[in-house]
Amino acid sequence: MHHRHHGCGRHGHGNHHGHDRRFARGEEGGHRFGRDHGRMRGGPGGGRSGRLFDHGELRLVVAALIAEQPRHGYELIKEIEDRAAGTYSPSPGVIYPTLTMLEELGHATVAEGAGKKLYAITEEGRAWLAANQPAVDAALARMQAVRAAHGGPQPELMRATENLKLALRLRLARGPLDAAQLRTIAEALDAAAIAIERS
Repeated sequence: MHHRHHGCGRHGHGNHHGHDRRFARGEEGGHRFGRDHGRMRGGPGGGRSGRLFDHGELRLVVAALIAEQPRHGYELIKEIEDRAAGTYSPSPGVIYPTLTMLEELGHATVAEGAGKKLYAITEEGRAWLAANQPAVDAALARMQAVRAAHGGPQPELMRATENLKLALRLRLARGPLDAAQLRTIAEALDAAAIAIERS
């Protein structure tokens, strides 16, 4: 008696391997698995469910930014963060799979130099952006509205504040401070406070 096994053999899974691999890498920036593909840290201007970008929009934004000029993954993260006034910063786990997908689709090229990957738009990518121009414009306008609502210099201030906190944590982790070191750090902090108050 012969038993038929549906989808259990080698050939049963063959048609799904490519699909599974793409989603395992985080296709669409992780949209289908509910990852942090556009959740905002607060404030107006977000999309549905508090997201800055709806399904598929992050890929369009990334493509539009590398169409402006070739960029590294880290530069894309900081550019999006700046344009969103620090309310949203996409993680590397979202940006790099999105860039990989753009490359696989023929919408982006990648060049390696000094251990970094530089991504640029292709002619196919420009055509794809042109075909989706209304969605691109809507996503970029949403970031601009968020930035206007939160004020221009906020991302720079947020980064500077975090840098100060990090410097203090790292120094304190190295060991106890003597009286001279405590005085030096306190004076530096006091000077910064005075400078900020007078600006």
